Amino acid sequence: MGREREVPKKSEKEVISYTVEQLVAVNPYNPDILSELENYVNEQVSSQTYSLDANLCLLRLYQFEPERMSTQIVARILVKALMAMPAPDFSLCLFLIPERVVSFFLLLYFLLLFIQQMEEQFKTLTVLSHYLETGRFRQFWDEAAKSRHIVEAVPGFEQAIQAYAIHLLSLTYQKVPRSVLAEAINIEGLSLDKFLEQQVANCGWILEKSHGRGQLIVLPSNEFNHPELKKNTADSIPLEHVARIFPILG
Repeated sequence: MGREREVPKKSEKEVISYTVEQLVAVNPYNPDILSELENYVNEQVSSQTYSLDANLCLLRLYQFEPERMSTQIVARILVKALMAMPAPDFSLCLFLIPERVVSFFLLLYFLLLFIQQMEEQFKTLTVLSHYLETGRFRQFWDEAAKSRHIVEAVPGFEQAIQAYAIHLLSLTYQKVPRSVLAEAINIEGLSLDKFLEQQVANCGWILEKSHGRGQLIVLPSNEFNHPELKKNTADSIPLEHVARIFPILG
Protein backbone atom coordinates (compact mmCIF):
# COMPACT_ATOMS: atom_id res chain seq x y z
CA MET A 1 0.00 0.00 0.00
CA GLY A 2 1.62 3.23 -1.14
CA ARG A 3 2.17 6.21 1.08
CA GLU A 4 -0.48 8.88 0.97
CA ARG A 5 0.75 12.19 -0.37
CA GLU A 6 0.70 14.88 2.23
CA VAL A 7 -1.27 17.94 1.25
CA PRO A 8 0.73 21.07 2.09
CA LYS A 9 -0.97 23.12 4.75
CA LYS A 10 -1.73 26.69 3.95
CA SER A 11 -0.26 29.32 6.16
CA GLU A 12 -2.49 31.13 8.64
CA LYS A 13 -2.34 34.27 6.53
CA GLU A 14 -3.51 32.39 3.44
CA VAL A 15 -6.39 30.89 5.40
CA ILE A 16 -7.45 34.30 6.68
CA SER A 17 -7.21 35.82 3.21
CA TYR A 18 -9.24 33.03 1.63
CA THR A 19 -11.87 33.08 4.38
CA VAL A 20 -12.43 36.83 4.23
CA GLU A 21 -12.61 36.93 0.46
CA GLN A 22 -15.04 34.03 0.54
CA LEU A 23 -17.24 35.93 3.00
CA VAL A 24 -17.17 38.95 0.73
CA ALA A 25 -18.16 36.87 -2.28
CA VAL A 26 -21.02 35.08 -0.49
CA ASN A 27 -22.69 37.95 1.39
CA PRO A 28 -21.00 41.34 0.90
CA TYR A 29 -23.78 43.24 2.71
CA ASN A 30 -23.72 41.24 5.91
CA PRO A 31 -22.84 43.63 8.78
CA ASP A 32 -21.65 40.66 10.85
CA ILE A 33 -18.45 40.45 8.78
CA LEU A 34 -17.53 44.08 9.40
CA SER A 35 -15.04 43.31 12.18
CA GLU A 36 -13.43 40.55 10.08
CA LEU A 37 -13.00 43.02 7.23
CA GLU A 38 -11.40 45.58 9.56
CA ASN A 39 -8.99 42.96 10.83
CA TYR A 40 -8.25 42.05 7.24
CA VAL A 41 -7.29 45.65 6.47
CA ASN A 42 -4.72 45.50 9.28
CA GLU A 43 -3.59 42.15 7.92
CA GLN A 44 -3.02 43.71 4.49
CA VAL A 45 -0.88 46.41 6.08
CA SER A 46 1.28 44.00 8.09
CA SER A 47 1.64 41.39 5.34
CA GLN A 48 1.99 43.90 2.49
CA THR A 49 -0.89 42.33 0.59
CA TYR A 50 -3.89 44.02 -0.96
CA SER A 51 -7.54 43.25 -1.70
CA LEU A 52 -9.55 46.01 -3.32
CA ASP A 53 -12.77 43.98 -3.26
CA ALA A 54 -12.59 43.39 0.49
CA ASN A 55 -11.82 47.03 1.19
CA LEU A 56 -14.64 48.29 -1.02
CA CYS A 57 -16.98 45.90 0.74
CA LEU A 58 -15.97 47.33 4.10
CA LEU A 59 -16.52 50.89 2.92
CA ARG A 60 -20.00 49.98 1.67
CA LEU A 61 -20.82 48.44 5.06
CA TYR A 62 -19.65 51.66 6.73
CA GLN A 63 -22.29 53.48 4.70
CA PHE A 64 -24.97 51.37 6.36
CA GLU A 65 -23.28 51.41 9.78
CA PRO A 66 -21.71 54.90 10.02
CA GLU A 67 -21.49 54.74 13.82
CA ARG A 68 -19.07 51.82 13.50
CA MET A 69 -16.76 53.59 11.08
CA SER A 70 -13.09 53.69 12.06
CA THR A 71 -11.22 56.64 10.59
CA GLN A 72 -7.94 54.81 11.18
CA ILE A 73 -9.12 51.85 9.10
CA VAL A 74 -10.42 54.19 6.37
CA ALA A 75 -7.07 55.99 6.30
CA ARG A 76 -5.24 52.69 5.87
CA ILE A 77 -7.58 51.66 3.06
CA LEU A 78 -6.86 54.96 1.26
CA VAL A 79 -3.11 54.54 1.71
CA LYS A 80 -3.23 51.02 0.28
CA ALA A 81 -5.38 52.28 -2.60
CA LEU A 82 -2.91 55.06 -3.28
CA MET A 83 -0.12 52.50 -3.39
CA ALA A 84 -1.98 50.77 -6.22
CA MET A 85 -1.49 53.70 -8.60
CA PRO A 86 -1.96 54.04 -11.56
CA ALA A 87 -5.04 51.89 -10.93
CA PRO A 88 -8.12 54.04 -10.08
CA ASP A 89 -8.56 52.33 -6.69
CA PHE A 90 -8.18 55.53 -4.70
CA SER A 91 -11.06 57.22 -6.51
CA LEU A 92 -13.23 54.13 -6.11
CA CYS A 93 -12.63 54.08 -2.36
CA LEU A 94 -13.06 57.83 -1.97
CA PHE A 95 -16.46 57.66 -3.69
CA LEU A 96 -17.76 55.32 -0.96
CA ILE A 97 -16.58 57.44 1.96
CA PRO A 98 -19.18 59.77 3.55
CA GLU A 99 -18.68 63.47 2.83
CA ARG A 100 -18.06 64.34 6.47
CA VAL A 101 -15.20 61.84 6.61
CA VAL A 102 -13.75 63.09 3.34
CA SER A 103 -13.89 66.63 4.74
CA PHE A 104 -12.08 65.44 7.84
CA PHE A 105 -9.28 63.86 5.82
CA LEU A 106 -8.98 66.90 3.59
CA LEU A 107 -8.76 69.14 6.64
CA LEU A 108 -6.15 66.83 8.17
CA TYR A 109 -4.20 66.81 4.90
CA PHE A 110 -4.13 70.59 4.61
CA LEU A 111 -3.24 70.90 8.29
CA LEU A 112 -0.29 68.55 7.88
CA LEU A 113 0.72 70.37 4.71
CA PHE A 114 0.56 73.70 6.55
CA ILE A 115 2.68 72.33 9.40
CA GLN A 116 5.23 71.00 6.93
CA GLN A 117 5.40 74.35 5.12
CA MET A 118 5.78 76.19 8.43
CA GLU A 119 8.64 73.89 9.46
CA GLU A 120 10.37 74.55 6.13
CA GLN A 121 9.89 78.30 6.52
CA PHE A 122 11.23 78.27 10.08
CA LYS A 123 14.26 76.32 8.92
CA THR A 124 14.88 78.76 6.07
CA LEU A 125 14.52 81.83 8.30
CA THR A 126 16.88 80.30 10.87
CA VAL A 127 19.51 79.76 8.17
CA LEU A 128 19.04 83.34 6.91
CA SER A 129 19.42 84.68 10.44
CA HIS A 130 22.65 82.73 10.90
CA TYR A 131 24.11 84.16 7.68
CA LEU A 132 23.25 87.70 8.76
CA GLU A 133 24.66 87.29 12.26
CA THR A 134 27.94 86.01 10.84
CA GLY A 135 28.14 88.62 8.07
CA ARG A 136 27.96 86.03 5.28
CA PHE A 137 25.97 88.24 2.96
CA ARG A 138 26.63 86.38 -0.28
CA GLN A 139 25.23 83.16 1.21
CA PHE A 140 22.33 85.14 2.65
CA TRP A 141 21.26 86.64 -0.67
CA ASP A 142 21.67 83.30 -2.46
CA GLU A 143 19.44 81.58 0.10
CA ALA A 144 16.92 84.44 0.07
CA ALA A 145 16.65 84.15 -3.71
CA LYS A 146 15.57 80.52 -3.29
CA SER A 147 12.88 81.55 -0.79
CA ARG A 148 11.33 84.61 -2.40
CA HIS A 149 7.85 83.38 -1.50
CA ILE A 150 8.81 83.88 2.15
CA VAL A 151 10.81 87.12 2.17
CA GLU A 152 8.86 89.00 -0.51
CA ALA A 153 5.65 88.49 1.45
CA VAL A 154 6.85 91.31 3.74
CA PRO A 155 7.33 94.66 1.93
CA GLY A 156 10.61 96.43 2.65
CA PHE A 157 12.50 93.26 3.59
CA GLU A 158 15.31 93.75 1.07
CA GLN A 159 15.80 97.42 1.98
CA ALA A 160 15.95 96.60 5.69
CA ILE A 161 18.64 93.96 5.14
CA GLN A 162 20.63 96.35 2.95
CA ALA A 163 20.49 98.96 5.71
CA TYR A 164 21.72 96.37 8.23
CA ALA A 165 24.56 95.35 5.91
CA ILE A 166 25.67 98.98 5.52
CA HIS A 167 25.50 99.45 9.28
CA LEU A 168 27.68 96.39 9.81
CA LEU A 169 30.20 97.55 7.21
CA SER A 170 30.37 101.02 8.78
CA LEU A 171 31.44 99.41 12.07
CA THR A 172 34.35 97.70 10.34
CA TYR A 173 35.52 99.82 7.41
CA GLN A 174 36.75 103.35 7.04
CA LYS A 175 37.02 102.68 3.33
CA VAL A 176 35.03 99.78 1.92
CA PRO A 177 35.88 98.22 -1.47
CA ARG A 178 33.14 98.56 -4.04
CA SER A 179 33.09 94.76 -4.54
CA VAL A 180 32.56 94.14 -0.81
CA LEU A 181 29.69 96.65 -0.68
CA ALA A 182 28.10 95.18 -3.81
CA GLU A 183 28.12 91.71 -2.31
CA ALA A 184 26.80 92.89 1.04
CA ILE A 185 23.78 94.78 -0.35
CA ASN A 186 23.27 92.60 -3.44
CA ILE A 187 23.41 95.49 -5.91
CA GLU A 188 25.74 95.73 -8.90
CA GLY A 189 26.34 97.67 -12.09
CA LEU A 190 24.32 100.77 -12.90
CA SER A 191 21.99 100.13 -9.98
CA LEU A 192 24.95 100.31 -7.63
CA ASP A 193 26.15 103.54 -9.28
CA LYS A 194 22.75 105.12 -8.69
CA PHE A 195 22.70 103.86 -5.10
CA LEU A 196 26.15 105.36 -4.44
CA GLU A 197 25.08 108.71 -5.88
CA GLN A 198 22.20 108.80 -3.40
CA GLN A 199 24.48 107.92 -0.49
CA VAL A 200 26.98 110.60 -1.49
CA ALA A 201 24.24 113.21 -1.69
CA ASN A 202 22.35 112.24 1.46
CA CYS A 203 24.63 110.32 3.82
CA GLY A 204 28.06 111.90 3.45
CA TRP A 205 29.75 109.05 1.59
CA ILE A 206 32.81 109.89 -0.48
CA LEU A 207 33.88 108.07 -3.65
CA GLU A 208 37.55 107.88 -4.44
CA LYS A 209 38.50 108.73 -8.01
CA SER A 210 39.45 105.20 -9.10
CA HIS A 211 36.72 103.29 -10.93
CA GLY A 212 35.71 99.67 -11.30
CA ARG A 213 35.55 96.94 -8.67
CA GLY A 214 38.73 98.29 -7.03
CA GLN A 215 37.07 101.59 -6.19
CA LEU A 216 36.97 102.52 -2.49
CA ILE A 217 34.04 104.18 -0.78
CA VAL A 218 34.84 106.33 2.24
CA LEU A 219 32.21 105.85 4.91
CA PRO A 220 31.28 108.49 7.50
CA SER A 221 33.46 108.41 10.59
CA ASN A 222 32.15 106.90 13.79
CA GLU A 223 33.58 105.68 17.08
CA PHE A 224 33.94 102.14 15.71
CA ASN A 225 35.75 102.68 12.40
CA HIS A 226 37.68 105.61 13.93
CA PRO A 227 38.51 104.53 17.51
CA GLU A 228 40.05 107.92 18.29
CA LEU A 229 36.56 109.40 18.18
CA LYS A 230 35.37 107.19 21.01
CA LYS A 231 34.92 109.08 24.23
CA ASN A 232 36.51 107.64 27.32
CA THR A 233 34.09 108.52 30.07
CA ALA A 234 36.46 107.21 32.72
CA ASP A 235 39.14 109.81 31.83
CA SER A 236 36.83 112.76 31.32
CA ILE A 237 36.37 115.32 34.09
CA PRO A 238 33.00 117.03 34.49
CA LEU A 239 33.05 120.78 33.84
CA GLU A 240 31.83 121.60 37.34
CA HIS A 241 34.84 119.80 38.82
CA VAL A 242 37.21 121.87 36.71
CA ALA A 243 35.46 125.04 37.82
CA ARG A 244 36.12 124.13 41.47
CA ILE A 245 39.85 123.65 40.78
CA PHE A 246 40.46 127.15 39.42
CA PRO A 247 39.94 128.97 42.75
CA ILE A 248 42.29 126.57 44.50
CA LEU A 249 45.01 127.13 41.89
CA GLY A 250 44.54 130.88 42.27
